[in-house]
Amino acid sequence: MKHLIAAALVTIGLATPAFAADPLEGQWVTSRDDNGNFGLIQVAPCGAALCGTLIAAYGSDGAQMESPNVGKQIISETVAQGGGEYRGKVYSPDRDKTYNSKLQLNGNNLAVSGCVLGICRDGGTWTRR
Repeated sequence: MKHLIAAALVTIGLATPAFAADPLEGQWVTSRDDNGNFGLIQVAPCGAALCGTLIAAYGSDGAQMESPNVGKQIISETVAQGGGEYRGKVYSPDRDKTYNSKLQLNGNNLAVSGCVLGICRDGGTWTRR
């Protein structure tokens, strides 16, 4: 019986890292867009990648506002590259464009940038909520 319990504890201990959350997972407050608005993004696994959905939108005055973009995927196809870097896609509602993205995680800050057809944009730094 002791051996069975010990084996079960070892198995659980070895399996735990497989269930560890990715450091990018969680809620992120975006930087302000061209209109001064910003949002709250929920990042979670989606298949083998990570995706981020806009769960709330805020106006330039900081007050929550209605937006047709709430519920839309802002981050998609995003995978870790190592060293806190992620690559994937990021949608910019203010420009209605999807960019090939580079995300650089540094603690509770996320530097966001992306390019589409050779035109690149600095998406600013998002902060963990």
